[in-house]
Amino acid sequence: MDALTLEPGSLDAAIFVMCYHDLYWRPEDGSWPKTDPKLMLSKLHAALKDDGVVIVQDHVANPGGDTSALVTKLHRIDPAVVRRDFEAAGFKLDGESAALKHEADDHSKLVFDPAIKGKTDQFIYRFRKVGR
Repeated sequence: MDALTLEPGSLDAAIFVMCYHDLYWRPEDGSWPKTDPKLMLSKLHAALKDDGVVIVQDHVANPGGDTSALVTKLHRIDPAVVRRDFEAAGFKLDGESAALKHEADDHSKLVFDPAIKGKTDQFIYRFRKVGR
């Protein structure tokens, strides 16, 4: 991910479906390279055209604690972390949906746990690169 190259102003949109949390994933076996979410979002911001959009859908985590540790344990991310990351990179939150909200999910289980798999509480955010 950190080696990703994108042509400046070349994208109208980007979509992260159940994968933004992986920018924070740190498996003990080293099977996933350590990535820098700030670097990734900087590259994405530069690659988007003015007014370009980014959609992020992911599994909800309870707030608090170390983001990388939480992601590594449960494959979930606090929506506030996502919003903070994108806003710090120069994006504006301009839409969200509760279409994939699942009240019965208490956010304590690994998303692959059979008791919750396919029924996790999820958020959907739309961010926009504000034109200059």
